[in-house]
Amino acid sequence: MSNVPNSRLSLFLLLFALMSFSQLSRAALVENIEQFNKAAASVGPGDEIVLANGTWNNVELVLKGKGQADKPITLKAQTPGKVIITGQSNLAFSGEYIVVSGLVFKDGATPTGEVISFRTSNEDVANHSRVTNTVIDNFSTDLRQMSDLWVAMYGKHNRFDHNSLVNKRNRGVTLAVRMNSEASRKNHHIIEYNYFGPRQILGANGGETLRIGTSHFSREYSNTTAQFNYFDRTNGEHEIISNKSSGNSLINNVFFETQGTLTMRHGHFTTVEGNYFLGNRKPNTGGIRIINESQSVSNNYMYGLTGKRLRGALVIMNGVPNSPPNRYDPVIDSAMNNNIVIDSDHIELGAGADAERSAPPTTSEFKGNIILGKTNLDPFTLYDDMSGINFEGNYLNEEASTPIKNGFASTPYSVTTNQYGLKSPDKALLEKIGFGEVKLPVTKEEVGADFYPKNETVIAFQSGKHIKVEPGTDTLISALAASHPGDVLVLQNGGEYLLTKFAEIHHPITIMAKKGQKPLIRSQKPNFINIENGGALEVENLWFDGAESPDYKGNTIISTSGYSMNINYNLAVRNVKVTDLDVNGYFYFFKANPGTFADSIEIVDSEFSNITGAILQLNREVDDLGVYSVENLLISGNTFTDVKEEVVTVYRGGTDESTFGPMVTVKDNTLTNVGKGPTHRSAASMYFHGVQKLNISNTNWNDSAPLTLYLTNGDPVTVIENVEMKNTDKIQANNDDYQSTNVTYD
Repeated sequence: MSNVPNSRLSLFLLLFALMSFSQLSRAALVENIEQFNKAAASVGPGDEIVLANGTWNNVELVLKGKGQADKPITLKAQTPGKVIITGQSNLAFSGEYIVVSGLVFKDGATPTGEVISFRTSNEDVANHSRVTNTVIDNFSTDLRQMSDLWVAMYGKHNRFDHNSLVNKRNRGVTLAVRMNSEASRKNHHIIEYNYFGPRQILGANGGETLRIGTSHFSREYSNTTAQFNYFDRTNGEHEIISNKSSGNSLINNVFFETQGTLTMRHGHFTTVEGNYFLGNRKPNTGGIRIINESQSVSNNYMYGLTGKRLRGALVIMNGVPNSPPNRYDPVIDSAMNNNIVIDSDHIELGAGADAERSAPPTTSEFKGNIILGKTNLDPFTLYDDMSGINFEGNYLNEEASTPIKNGFASTPYSVTTNQYGLKSPDKALLEKIGFGEVKLPVTKEEVGADFYPKNETVIAFQSGKHIKVEPGTDTLISALAASHPGDVLVLQNGGEYLLTKFAEIHHPITIMAKKGQKPLIRSQKPNFINIENGGALEVENLWFDGAESPDYKGNTIISTSGYSMNINYNLAVRNVKVTDLDVNGYFYFFKANPGTFADSIEIVDSEFSNITGAILQLNREVDDLGVYSVENLLISGNTFTDVKEEVVTVYRGGTDESTFGPMVTVKDNTLTNVGKGPTHRSAASMYFHGVQKLNISNTNWNDSAPLTLYLTNGDPVTVIENVEMKNTDKIQANNDDYQSTNVTYD
């Protein structure tokens, strides 16, 4: 009997040891998706799943578990930055207290609608969880207009910090806070110290970098804080941050040369404070746009912003009376106080005023702002009655003027570069509004994944080697195949080059000849040159001729890919001669196919003659959703003779206001017998539909079809000056909302 107590004690100790062992944290190093799934099936508080270094291809990582505040479940890389997730891959997790860190999603695409998701099903969301020190880079579907989200935050009390999100190339928000269930509202998420790296212009709606909520839930509270983030040239669309819910704080962020604005699109009670906008005089750079009720905008800094109307440095919009959730609630009980605006061109009040947006701001205030600038001495534009805003204690440099009668004191333009490299007013003036020291709240070096570089990815023309290409059959094709990004292919002056294959451009390349006689290029294929995804083309001092081309309806000299291109391209044509594109009635110089987009197209100092098609066909995006083909178009110093269709046709249909372009400049050209072909449907020599900024100057029309304009929404600016039209019909336009000066007809 004396052994019984000892036996019981031994059994107790054994059970205690087993229970203690079962509660110990486990760290599982997994090397493939099967091992990951096995480890994820039994994960518990304090456990770690460690992804082995290497490339993880075509993996869908799903993790469910309930950690504890002091014992989170961790999914991490064996070495931060050494786990590369690619192919058709994504990550979804749900539960409590989960931490994800050290992963890199690169050069792939999600097979679903989200790359990183804070939920595993509609019902199973993540709470008290965190993603940190993680990268998503160029994780984009090939289909440019196919939408997906890179990060979707659901649940409550989650944190997304110290991550790098770079090079999103397709439609869809980079990071979205989702509120489509009660479990994800009043979420108190924190988004901080992230690097939102360069995002190319999308040329369509759906290119926001950060969106909090949607119009459907805009009057619900999210209570999300986005702070100490760095937005670096995130130019996807007009709304860099799109606030679409209530109760959010957008504070102490930096916007570097971003072509767009921090927009309070929907929702009320938003705090926008301590943000820095560094435009550096880049085109379309914007600041802050106020819509809706009880918004507070204070102690923000703006320098060198050039955007206007909905993209100004400071914008207060008109609203829609009794607005539905998806339109524009009027600005009521809002404040834009104690902000600094330096060398920024436009402050827009009552912006967007029209028959629908007829409600100006009321019971709001504009106080203690410092506005100093010499780039535009008349920075204020009032689109409606602004008596509902109380202007008080503002400072405007003495050279400038404002239509607002009260609330502004004149002050000298005294701006210096301070110790932090920022333009700053005098300290005494700063003290008058209580602004404090002019200093970035966070630097580029302090944000993002600590292991991931913030390198430039754009390769400039003529940054590579110069390579001589001898005349002959397909010598140019061979040279292109052997070239590298940025190379210059130098053709022989007066040489003849025949193409029997398509010349495909897969990276930035220059094809040129030195000054002197132009080399002649002919082709036996329907298209001479195809710009493929990743390609960009510069041609100079060349001669393209159609004598060898086959009879193929829709022939082109240069065309974009017939497939969607998710990388923007550039095209520069300088001092080029184009002749005899006449083997049939539809031979074009350049055609942009749907699903492709140019940052810039330039046609300069060139001559075109005997062309049966159009010179530039930029009208293939016809869904009327605000999608278009080119952001910046320059046609300068050219002669166009005997061109059956248009010199240029540009189309941007629909009523969307979230994009800037197209922006077109036409100057110093001569058109003779243009646009009069018997099968020419538009009956125009140039046709512009929905262009947002158009300037035509010092151009002559002779015996040609008229210039045709179709002006749409978005407050387009169209200026025509110093133009002569001989034996040419008058300008055709759907309305008179354009400026014309010194336009003569003979």
